[in-house]
Amino acid sequence: MILKANGEYESQDEEEERDESEEDIVDCPEMGELLVIRRALSTLFDPETIQRENIFHSCCSINSKVCSLIIDGGSCTNVASKYLVDKLGLQKTKHPHPYRLKWLNDEAELRISEQVTIPFTIGKYSDQVVCDVVPMQAGHLLLGRPWQFDKETLHNGRTNYYTFSHNNKNHTLAPLTPQEDKVLLMIFKEVLFSGQEEKDLPPEVLELLGRFKEVFPEEIPPGLPPIRGIEHQIDLVPGTPLPNRPAYRVNPEETKELEKQVHDLMSKGYIRESLSPCAVPVLLVPKKDRTWRMCVDCRAINNITVKYRHPIPRLDDMLDELNGATVFSKIDLRSGYHQVRMKEGDEWKMAFKTKQGLYEWLVMPFGLTNAPSTFRSC
Repeated sequence: MILKANGEYESQDEEEERDESEEDIVDCPEMGELLVIRRALSTLFDPETIQRENIFHSCCSINSKVCSLIIDGGSCTNVASKYLVDKLGLQKTKHPHPYRLKWLNDEAELRISEQVTIPFTIGKYSDQVVCDVVPMQAGHLLLGRPWQFDKETLHNGRTNYYTFSHNNKNHTLAPLTPQEDKVLLMIFKEVLFSGQEEKDLPPEVLELLGRFKEVFPEEIPPGLPPIRGIEHQIDLVPGTPLPNRPAYRVNPEETKELEKQVHDLMSKGYIRESLSPCAVPVLLVPKKDRTWRMCVDCRAINNITVKYRHPIPRLDDMLDELNGATVFSKIDLRSGYHQVRMKEGDEWKMAFKTKQGLYEWLVMPFGLTNAPSTFRSC
């Protein structure tokens, strides 16, 4: 028992229980796949001034989805992104006091008429907050002055930590560091990779696609690609016999499909008729959309090909080259292998046989040994 000066007393167990309840909890950002694409570059930072020019950025979990969170004392309201609300199917309600939002000047304004209750979790801190629904792209959830007022938060300007009490426990929210989140990339969200029609894409994306229309053609131009100084070369092991495999047996339907695809490759200039002493067969493989892909069985020629030992580039070195870049996107290169020429004089080494005849590749086909090394070098 501990006797106080005013005559009151308390047990040691009560003091230990109080100390345990008042233990500070540091809640770090949630980890996982973001709805907003972010990329961290391997750039060196001074740990003493790492947060000097950063507002508070973190990651939270909302309905088991990792989302971006910002704490901004300059905002007079809590804000939730309309994209987040629609994507997660959160229930919206009418705003009790609708208002018009203006930014810097009177030329443009936005009417705010909806609210939503957002349940979120950061580490061991779980809470819910009422937010105005706003079409913003800076993040998914912004906690402004109302949240800071209700939680009586204390902000450390040097470490950028927010400290407050919740359910009789002290919490400290830690921000993302620049190593984890330095450059906010182009906000090509999941809508770009969900197979939606072009008309359903955001206007900003449509404008970008229109500006660089020549980069996203439906089909690459016919004819051989230009000589870029990097061609695929096939070095055969000296003294080994050349393979001459017979064509595979195919049914009449597959025969027509093979003839069609060979004619298409001939019209594009990717193959030509051959008199090569070595040949390998081709076969048709079904794709997911129930169409056929013509594949060359390169195993016989790969067995007598000298394997290259190109060094794999270091990831840190490649990321360092991106320092200063601000816009990134996922590029789905159309027919990438067919944009690489075969080395002049090596075309006969990659000849394939069908019922219609013998043909040789003028561009790099799939399945060849060393083809990935050549493609990476381009």
